[in-house]
Amino acid sequence: MTAEQTKIAEESHVKAPWLNVYGVVPPHLDYPDCTMYEAVERCAETYPNHTAYVFMGRKTTYRAMAAEIDLCARALKATGVRPGDRITMAMPNCPQAVIMFYAINLVGATANMIHPLSSEKEIEFYLKESGSIFAVTLDQFYHKFEAIRQNVTLDNIILASIPDALSKPVRVGYMLTEGRKQAKIPKDAPVLRWNEFLRRGRGYHWTYRAERRAGDEAVILYSGGTTGVTKGIQLTNLNFNALGKQIIATNPMFRPGDKMLAVMPMFHGFGLGVSIHSMLVSGGCCILVPRFTPDSYAKLLLKYRCNLIAGVPTLYEALLRLPKMKNADLSCLKGVYSGGDSLSVELKKRFDQFLFDHHATIQVREGYGLTECVTASCLTPYHISREGSIGIPFPDTYYKIVEHGTQKEVPYGTEGEICLSGPTVMMGYLHHPEETAQTLQTHEDGLAWVHTGDLGSMDPDGFVYFRQRLKRMIVTSGYNVYPSQMENILDAHELVQMSCVIGVPDPLKMQKVKAFVMLKPGVPANEETKAVLMAYIRKNVAKYALPYDIEFRAELPKTLVGKVAYRVLEEEELKKLSETAQEQ
Repeated sequence: MTAEQTKIAEESHVKAPWLNVYGVVPPHLDYPDCTMYEAVERCAETYPNHTAYVFMGRKTTYRAMAAEIDLCARALKATGVRPGDRITMAMPNCPQAVIMFYAINLVGATANMIHPLSSEKEIEFYLKESGSIFAVTLDQFYHKFEAIRQNVTLDNIILASIPDALSKPVRVGYMLTEGRKQAKIPKDAPVLRWNEFLRRGRGYHWTYRAERRAGDEAVILYSGGTTGVTKGIQLTNLNFNALGKQIIATNPMFRPGDKMLAVMPMFHGFGLGVSIHSMLVSGGCCILVPRFTPDSYAKLLLKYRCNLIAGVPTLYEALLRLPKMKNADLSCLKGVYSGGDSLSVELKKRFDQFLFDHHATIQVREGYGLTECVTASCLTPYHISREGSIGIPFPDTYYKIVEHGTQKEVPYGTEGEICLSGPTVMMGYLHHPEETAQTLQTHEDGLAWVHTGDLGSMDPDGFVYFRQRLKRMIVTSGYNVYPSQMENILDAHELVQMSCVIGVPDPLKMQKVKAFVMLKPGVPANEETKAVLMAYIRKNVAKYALPYDIEFRAELPKTLVGKVAYRVLEEEELKKLSETAQEQ
């Protein structure tokens, strides 16, 4: 929160009972008036020889990372990028993604972050919605961009390749395995290869640093928003730099050099804000994980003796079942964080016991947030917790519970809509002024509050309790699937009256997608109809989001709240069946 906002809050006597349980965490922080790149650059000057990130065994220091960002920024200028341009990045967690992200920021452009496994139609939507002039992706995703290139306005497609970021021995092994699976790209394809792109930068000797401020747009992330419709969320340099300060302040055990297992993807606020940027502005080390599986997660955690891990509840459920974790020594852990969905009391108890049995001296700390404020804005304190609580607000962040659909604050202990205000709150939704006004409201206290649409309560000490997420989320193979978005696609089909999508437990993918469909009168509920719908879905959504099954139902809830309750009941019932089957 800026000094002006903090002053408004103090003069308006905004209630903040959680300050009494902050411990050594300061209630207010000083945030740098600079860009994201400048914050990373300052860190690189302080810790030049520290390892910034590790990728498939190859380490890169802060000094080397800063030099690579500098070269990439010069290459962007040589290729024609100007301040204010938007560049779409469709990349997994790899070195080129980190370098390009900060280079885009350095030249004053905006990084439009999207899922690399998005379908062709989704990519086309993201490019048009953002008005991107460039796209950056891996060679293995090139054919998706080429398929829709005639429908969009792209000056250039820059193609990176995983082997370029590997040491020679690892590169040989990669090409003999993963490399063989990739489709060949024509030699005359109208693209810029990564190394060719960087060569342009070596020949560029003019000004490339843009004059940008903390409050300028820097990143666009996509989410269902508080209404479930896909929207671009405009975030600033301040939003990310403030989050970095808050993460470190609420984790006083952190020390420069501590290792974060960066498995959450960069195109998601959780991965980009917590696992990448917060580390790189604080001297931390990111263990970059390009593709998630519970097995690879456990392997890297043990190999690098990571100090910090963050994930969703289904990840921790999966770790409990992995044989290689049976005799693991987890004494290296300083922080284990859960977010993205509600962590059940029962799962928390089981994982806390698991940590204790494996020599860790900490417990899982649950948090809460949403992409409208980058990611986390509330976290269980390091020294105290309350059963069922998602913790207390970050420094300079305020929470209140109001009657749903109003700005009227309810008494402590009463359930209502969760609202929050602070320095990480978005600029707004891209091209959606009405929904921005609906979500981001100025209250009588003079502060701008995000109306999350989520239900919860707060106790007299300021601990927040999450009750129900109206915009529920499925996590499959480490990626987020929003049921409401899937339902919008299904409901648009001429055969469908209404649909409801849920997440089903899966030992390998964490969750898999299942759809319930009520057909229009007269449409037969048979395998032929199911095949038609599956073919339609394949054309419109990414592979990771495809439902493994469509089940026809005669009736479905007609309201949003009714659908949420239906999803919860179906998920719980299928989870019980899954657990029973495993026990047998």
